[in-house]
Amino acid sequence: MNRQVTLFTGQWADLPFETICQKAKEFGYDGLELACWGDHFEVDKATQEYCNEKLEILDKYGLKVFSISTHLVGQAVCDHIDQRHKDILPDYIWGDGEPEGVRQRAAAEVIKTAEAAKRLGVEVVNGFTGSSIWHLLYAFPPASDEMVEAGFADFSKRWIPILNRFQELGIRFALEVHPTEIAFDIASAERALQAIDHHPAFGFNYDPSHLGYQGVDYVKFLYQFAERIFHVHMKDVGWSSVLTEAGVFGGHTTFGDPHRYWDFRSLGRGNIDFEAIIRSLNRIRYNGPLSVEWEDSGMDREHGAREACEFVRKVDFPSSNLAFDAAFDKENQ
Repeated sequence: MNRQVTLFTGQWADLPFETICQKAKEFGYDGLELACWGDHFEVDKATQEYCNEKLEILDKYGLKVFSISTHLVGQAVCDHIDQRHKDILPDYIWGDGEPEGVRQRAAAEVIKTAEAAKRLGVEVVNGFTGSSIWHLLYAFPPASDEMVEAGFADFSKRWIPILNRFQELGIRFALEVHPTEIAFDIASAERALQAIDHHPAFGFNYDPSHLGYQGVDYVKFLYQFAERIFHVHMKDVGWSSVLTEAGVFGGHTTFGDPHRYWDFRSLGRGNIDFEAIIRSLNRIRYNGPLSVEWEDSGMDREHGAREACEFVRKVDFPSSNLAFDAAFDKENQ
């Protein structure tokens, strides 16, 4: 049986929960990855009764849920806090905006998210970690090794208590490896794991789109962290084969600007080799959902979500338990 195809609701949080359920079913999805913003999954309201009501609505449309995602709140756990965070955080997390208070409230909320996931019956919480050292990337004046090490130590100090509670609950945290996070490529992912002593509750929400345009080997990532692939985002990205005006760093342009070196694309319309990904997922025996995170500023999102679902179903295939040439072996005849 092929993997379940789900839709991440983060880019649909402007729609009421039941509306996105109805649309996802019409688009052909098997389930949803629920964003913890909008009314899709509200952690501060997630009593057992609330979770049961969500499950009933999902069941009404023949949908399942395999994970929830706390990218916005998770970002604030390690970040340098500024106005950007006020724009994305719930008021009760932002509070008076004092940075350390925001970080501590965000950490407590991530733990509450794991507790809510337990009540909902899912085992994976996806999200971001934030990073106190992202601003030191390609820095001048240059950052010392001690400054970078302090950033990984800060990540360890803030996230190990969170991960300990996740482990107690039987919930796993899947970091979406992504620029602005403590891990944004293979090298930094390795270092992040070392910082938390390879905590068993910590792994990755694999998303090739954030690796490809950086020049990171996104297929090698799967083999490097095979036992830590807790969830998979299917998202495409296109990058230019010629020199451009706004390079990898984006030139402070907006998504969709034709002068950019890279931009997100609807699945199958970018540079990511999804067949190579599926073959690799088969080899590492990943049997979880394939969650479409649809982003393409040049395409109607409903058209895109529907074609993305069709694309994933077409590109995915089950692995074989038998070598194709085994039939030539007399013992098998």
